[in-house]
Amino acid sequence: MIDQKRGVCVITGVGPGNGRAISAKFASEGFSVAMLARRAEPIEAFAAEIEGASAYPTDVTDVDALRQTLAKIQAELGPISVFVHNAGSGHFKKFMDIEVEDLHNAIATNTQALLVGGQIAAKDMLDAGHGSIVVIGATASMRGGIPTGTFAAAKASQRSMAQTMAKTLGPQGIHVCHVVIDGAIDVPWIRELLPDKPDDFFLKAEAIADTVYAITEQDPSAWTFELDIRPFGESF
Repeated sequence: MIDQKRGVCVITGVGPGNGRAISAKFASEGFSVAMLARRAEPIEAFAAEIEGASAYPTDVTDVDALRQTLAKIQAELGPISVFVHNAGSGHFKKFMDIEVEDLHNAIATNTQALLVGGQIAAKDMLDAGHGSIVVIGATASMRGGIPTGTFAAAKASQRSMAQTMAKTLGPQGIHVCHVVIDGAIDVPWIRELLPDKPDDFFLKAEAIADTVYAITEQDPSAWTFELDIRPFGESF
């Protein structure tokens, strides 16, 4: 087990946007950071760049693999004090084209992984008497759309799970918050899809990370369960 000052922060679904930025933020604040993602190469590269961050390649939809990874993190880094569920997926198809497997996969990533990871992290936090669980949602958490059937269904169920967690764990000292990301995040592949949009159209991943970290620092007398984040020009 390595020495760590602030605690252990586990982040799922780490990619070049939110995940990397959140990892860098918590590492800069003195946390030992465990980054989870399906693909090893990106998070191993991030680990080489971010002091205090470690890569744990894992498919969070695989329950046994997720449990084994979290046990390894606990053994190597220590008990989990912050759990950020950033992993998300969904097939963007019209209703009549959705396959049952599409729905299953989306729910496994968004909701099942939150249940499994949240239960394991919460046990450490209950032992400590404090901790934070931050769930990264989306506009689809609040409403469905023509191309977002599986994504919206999974994100809505994830939001309901987060509400249950907050009501159950909050009185025991664990802060659970659901963050609704409303807008396009400034990463290369989204820029390629929206080449004509100005810079201020996009959400900055580093700014999102600052907000996520701030949530975990809130005083228990003024906890936030849900907040939405969007660029100033985004309509809502």
